[in-house]
Amino acid sequence: MAEVRIPLPSIRRFPSYLRILMQKKDAGDRDISATLLAHELGLTAIQVRKDLASTGVEGKPKVGFSIEELIVAITHSLGWDNAAEALIIGAGNLGSALAAYNGFSAYGLSIAAIFDKDPGKIGKRIGHLTVLPVDTVNQYIKSHRVTIAVLAVPANQAQAAADMLVKCGIRGIWNFAPVNLRVPEDVVMQRTDLAASFAVLSVMLQRKYREETEGEESDSAYNC
Repeated sequence: MAEVRIPLPSIRRFPSYLRILMQKKDAGDRDISATLLAHELGLTAIQVRKDLASTGVEGKPKVGFSIEELIVAITHSLGWDNAAEALIIGAGNLGSALAAYNGFSAYGLSIAAIFDKDPGKIGKRIGHLTVLPVDTVNQYIKSHRVTIAVLAVPANQAQAAADMLVKCGIRGIWNFAPVNLRVPEDVVMQRTDLAASFAVLSVMLQRKYREETEGEESDSAYNC
């Protein structure tokens, strides 16, 4: 049977579903409706049912979906049931924070090593890791068969670092540098754009403020 290709928008929503499902499971719930998930996440019930259908789990009328089955199915769809190791390039503030973060294990990801070219950072302890010299990354990748790298370097160093990682055999790059990178077609690149996320937050706050201000002006017009 051919593997079902789940649309990327659904994949992006899966972690949010998983968070709600884990909360409901911890609360002792066994089943959940698409309507409740939709309400929790600001989606439509139709969209939720479509997303969940792609996992292969079927809901029951008047009962909903089995929370345990959904957790297992979504975790498998995301590949989080197969532990993967990744390395970090860049031991600055962001790289150090990522290396010290313990929550990656919930996603089936383990940060195995962190590298930097700054002699002042090499040998420094970050959590359970020791910063290694970046010129040893090729040997590390070959001996540990790591295929994922997290890029946390300044923008002007990012392309060179990506080129190095590709030559060393890395197949997936999680890019935190504020720049678009060029990689071969057989390398998967995912960029986390902090500026874009903050831009959305900023605009949403402005809209919320305007709505509240307009509401106050409307109320005052009737109270004069």
